[in-house]
Amino acid sequence: MTAPNPSSYDAGDITVLEGLEAVRRRPGMYIGSTGPRGLHHLVWEVVDNAVDEAMAGFCTRIDVTLLADGGVRVRDNGRGIPVDHHKKTKTSALTTVLTTLHAGGKFEQGAYTVSGGLHGVGVSVVNALSARLEAEIVRDGFLWGQSFVDGRPTGKVAKIRPARRTGTTISFWPSPKTFTETTEFHFDTIVSRLREMAFLNKGLEIRLTDERGEEPQEKSFMYKGGLIDFVKHLNATREPLHAHIIYFDHESDDSELEIAMQWTGSYNETVLSFANNINTHEGGTHEEGFRKSLTKAINDFARSKNLLKDKDENLSGEDIREGLTSVISVKVRQPQFEGQTKTKLGNTEIRSYVEKTLNQMLPEWLERNAGEARRIVDKCITASKAREAARKARELTRRKSLLESTSLPGKLVDCSSRDPSLSELFIVEGDSAAGPAKEGRDSVTQAILPIRGKILNVEKARLAKALQNNEVQAIITAAGTSIGEEFDVTKARYHKIVMLTDADVDGAHIRTLLLTLLFRHMRGLIEAGYVYVAQPPLYRVKVGSSVHYLKDETALAEFHRDHPKVNPTRFKGLGEMNANELWDTTMNPATRTLIRVELEDAARAEEIFSILMGDDVAERKAFIQQNAKDVRFLDI
Repeated sequence: MTAPNPSSYDAGDITVLEGLEAVRRRPGMYIGSTGPRGLHHLVWEVVDNAVDEAMAGFCTRIDVTLLADGGVRVRDNGRGIPVDHHKKTKTSALTTVLTTLHAGGKFEQGAYTVSGGLHGVGVSVVNALSARLEAEIVRDGFLWGQSFVDGRPTGKVAKIRPARRTGTTISFWPSPKTFTETTEFHFDTIVSRLREMAFLNKGLEIRLTDERGEEPQEKSFMYKGGLIDFVKHLNATREPLHAHIIYFDHESDDSELEIAMQWTGSYNETVLSFANNINTHEGGTHEEGFRKSLTKAINDFARSKNLLKDKDENLSGEDIREGLTSVISVKVRQPQFEGQTKTKLGNTEIRSYVEKTLNQMLPEWLERNAGEARRIVDKCITASKAREAARKARELTRRKSLLESTSLPGKLVDCSSRDPSLSELFIVEGDSAAGPAKEGRDSVTQAILPIRGKILNVEKARLAKALQNNEVQAIITAAGTSIGEEFDVTKARYHKIVMLTDADVDGAHIRTLLLTLLFRHMRGLIEAGYVYVAQPPLYRVKVGSSVHYLKDETALAEFHRDHPKVNPTRFKGLGEMNANELWDTTMNPATRTLIRVELEDAARAEEIFSILMGDDVAERKAFIQQNAKDVRFLDI
């Protein structure tokens, strides 16, 4: 795409649509939540604006600093937000951008060819939800500044001093009035996101500094290989099937396309797609075009080399994508995203653009690299045979009629409600825990599914083998959605699937195995927000006639400060709790605490499951040591 003229980016490029008050009243509508996820979204919005400058060709470096006093500073060397007078608002363009919802250069044709973020909402929302924000702009030969408190300017834009070069610096301090749970940013969460942005924008340097500890932490990301380096990163714990990572790029008048891919010995598919740097984890037209072209190219090559005989059926897309790691990135002048969360690209012209481009480039690569291409096809054929075996096994797990539900495998004790929005499935570790769970539950809305021991690690097994596992069969059948390409979230029998395991190491392992199954084969349940983790207590403490239940050692230590002489009782497992205790602490909707499993960052989730459940023992040990004390921020 042709880069815009830098002179076109001035006050006239800033369009005003509406005010900010709604943001303060209902922040969740604009940033998703007021918990840790929404808090970090503020950082993403400011960084996205800087990345837009990079995509437009005017920014080469972004510096993000976590300040010692709890704020965040984002500095770029782009053109700088305009500071001249805005005709419609009768004030500075900078003030307009920071105080008016839907005000930004992204609405005008001249300022940006492509952009991400929230289409001009982002930085004004950050200001609205910050106790304080400071903007420093270098452009037109001067350093300009303006400060805001609770979203309102404390004065006009000030010309501070002469300055060379150009750029924007936004520093903000989240408002504790909005973010009541926490205002503390998590270093590793930000590292993951910034690394991803650097992968997607080849040659862009992004630096992160954390000034909050005794010694500053620093990370720097800049990938000359772009998506090639991204695929290498994703496959770091996997065994590549071929040495060369396949890479294509193409540019048209209105769109750009980049694709990198490599097959591994894994049995799982990892296809990440992005549109204008936005992770489209629900896919869309760019992913549809990729899948169709990939399937055609591999089948055509297999037949041309007689690897598939005339009597053989074509390989399915599912066969071909087994073990594939691929990143698809498109940049579109006028993106159409389905839904407000922008998780699915809807541009129909992009489907044919991706398909046509790949139809030309991929067959050429396969012919030039025939030896590696043959290894790919051999794996696909093996996957096809395994898929047929899995199909037969899958028939055993299909949902029976509701009248037969009591005879489902896995000793499912169903609830009487047939309304999925009211129904909850507790997957319980062991028969001993299932006893009090069955007795204490609300039989109208709560179903109990006991599982025996540790289910199969599906990260290291093909689907056919996984479906031979009784516990896996029981979970799939109870959920009702089927799996893989047949998965249908609208058929989910429960809108809360709760993992209820012991509050110990074995319980955590079982929970991770369950999450791996859901992530790899029923990911839509996580994306729909239907998967939860229960928080059973580890300790019971009696003080006089009062009984207190404490989640873990941290809670016990805090309790000990006020009650130093108590002797706690440690539950060895859920089976030691009676029905009333389990109901009061873990199952009663009025008193329980459930953690919803969210899929904020698909690339990070891929990395975590590959490390935790893969074959690289050293990598797994290092990851657990690094994250053992702070697991609630893991993006799974």
